[in-house]
Amino acid sequence: MTILYYDCFSGISGDMNLGAMVDVGVDFEYLTEMLNKLSVKNEFYLHRSRKQKMGIEGTKIDVILNKENHEHTNHSHEAKHTHHHSHEAKHTHHHSHEAEHTHHHSHEAEHTHNNNNADDHHHKHQHRNLESIKKIINDAPYNKNIKTLSINMFMEVAKAEAKVHGKTIEEIHFHEVGAVDSIVDIIGAAICFDYLNVDKIISSSVELGGGFVKCAHGVIPVPAPATVEILKNTPVTLGKVNFETTTPTGAAILKANVNEFTSKLNFNIIKTGYGLGTKDFDIPNMLRVYIATEIEEEIGKSSTVKEENNDFDIEEQIIIEVNIDDMNPELYEAIEEKLFDNGALDVYKTNILMKKNRPAIKLTVLTTVELLNKIENILFMETTTLGIREYPVKKKMLKRTFEKIQTKFGEVDIKKGLLNGKVVKIKPEYETCKKLAKINNVSILDIYSEVSTLIK
Repeated sequence: MTILYYDCFSGISGDMNLGAMVDVGVDFEYLTEMLNKLSVKNEFYLHRSRKQKMGIEGTKIDVILNKENHEHTNHSHEAKHTHHHSHEAKHTHHHSHEAEHTHHHSHEAEHTHNNNNADDHHHKHQHRNLESIKKIINDAPYNKNIKTLSINMFMEVAKAEAKVHGKTIEEIHFHEVGAVDSIVDIIGAAICFDYLNVDKIISSSVELGGGFVKCAHGVIPVPAPATVEILKNTPVTLGKVNFETTTPTGAAILKANVNEFTSKLNFNIIKTGYGLGTKDFDIPNMLRVYIATEIEEEIGKSSTVKEENNDFDIEEQIIIEVNIDDMNPELYEAIEEKLFDNGALDVYKTNILMKKNRPAIKLTVLTTVELLNKIENILFMETTTLGIREYPVKKKMLKRTFEKIQTKFGEVDIKKGLLNGKVVKIKPEYETCKKLAKINNVSILDIYSEVSTLIK
């Protein structure tokens, strides 16, 4: 089982998350290309840079707003700019986020700022309600997964804002969260999750910061009310620094996508990524993420255990089968999609002949012990079957390592299979090749051919 783990020792904001995702392996050009499919594409662009915080290097992502017409050559905007946002409607939140929601002009906050030099800049963010944001998402040519993830994150913010301000979800107008930079943060997060395609997302407890911030409503405590509302029933820590470290957008990214909050870790780390903030704290202002594979100690409850000779990985899994001869064939696609969305490792169909020579389909699902009940319930609820068969299987696999190689088309993920410590198979990852083929407007065979030349 592949895991994306969030280590939120210094909180999380939307652009810190984008930086961490790119740093851990999401292709920046692909992310940019996908975001440019939005109807608001002419209002922003992404800038990527490599920086350090307390000697630790990571990726800094800035969302530069074209409509601001800022004539700065240094897009990372380390200089501090003060802003007073003149909103026409009542603000939902205005937080002076010291964390890093400093998109286009190194803002100390994700939301409106009332700094000492408030007259330096005056600009308005477009206010959008939930329906207008859903339209932006649904009008983009994204797959269902990206759209669903994006809307789920916005719903977390909408519910929190509605609760804090005593309004309905329909009445809430997103202000900074409805502005282009925050739309990019949330939809960008969905694109990254879809790209990584991990089996499970886990997070540590979330540092929220402390102190007070001045905003358009006056002085409010850190964490901001919306952040607290979003992270209800979620483990948090407070007070490592006297600034706001977790923004509502960052909180929504975690709440809508994390499967488990825990500090009890049991996995092999494959890769680490760092997304940097702008301000300097007494602790490193960054979000750390891991790509990892899970290790379990007991066979039957485990996803992966090791053979004594250390040459192979063993996985204890479950095969579930159902024979179906009375279901509309159009339904299989939706059922298979739901099975995969809920953690099925594989789903396939076999043509069979049942009693009285009735043609039928044997639907087979491969899953883990942990997900057995969930998969069974889907089969009973979504298909016409009245019964299922299940039996344990043992999957024996070559040891695998993962690397990246640089081609003329871009970076390609490579998987190597080892037997007795020697590489016996090398294979490029299909999804990476497919994305590069699309970006470069070439045949996927061209990508495979280039990779084959380099790995011989």
